[in-house]
Amino acid sequence: MLQKVLVIGGIGSGTVIAQALIDAKLKGDNRLEFVGFINDKAEPGELLQGIPVIAKQNKENINLYTEKGYKFFYSLHRTDGGKEFVDLFSTLGLSADNLATFIHPTAYVASDAEILPGTVVMPYVMISSYAKLGFNTLIMTGATIGHNTLLGDFNHIASQAVVGAHLKFGTGVHIGLNACVREYLTIGDYSTVGMGAVLTKNIGNNEIWVGNPAKFLRMAK
Repeated sequence: MLQKVLVIGGIGSGTVIAQALIDAKLKGDNRLEFVGFINDKAEPGELLQGIPVIAKQNKENINLYTEKGYKFFYSLHRTDGGKEFVDLFSTLGLSADNLATFIHPTAYVASDAEILPGTVVMPYVMISSYAKLGFNTLIMTGATIGHNTLLGDFNHIASQAVVGAHLKFGTGVHIGLNACVREYLTIGDYSTVGMGAVLTKNIGNNEIWVGNPAKFLRMAK
């Protein structure tokens, strides 16, 4: 029996994840049946890029569909200080028990890598040996995660980013499009590496770094 899943979110990361789920099924991966969105703005029955909204985004509906046996993907990540969306996750009554995990069939994931619940691994991602991906982390198309790297919960690694080996990321970290992070670094909670940046130094909590080589820009909101 297929596991029915709903994506919490909408246009943006939500629709990107939705299309990857649809594509995976077309490629013969029949583990998940994507049904539609839970969304806080659109009404049930509305279409978001051709995909239906099933219910409004609130704790009552999360509980209702959990009782019906559904699992969820939480696509709400912010690139400039993501604590509010981490807090919203708990407010909605979500936990590891009612999250699904998705690895697109074109991705490479080493057999000894650890993938925690809620994580999404998009097409053409490469995850190396002994990497650990935290709870509810999004690894977008074509990104690379080096060996022995620990990604924290609610991380967002944008498309084509290259994350080196032996790294340690905190909660809510965002690595921008096509950014590169050198090995043996630490990035603190809710910090951001901007698109195209080349990071060669450690980052503290709530910091935004940009450029090549990356330099401190400002504190996150």
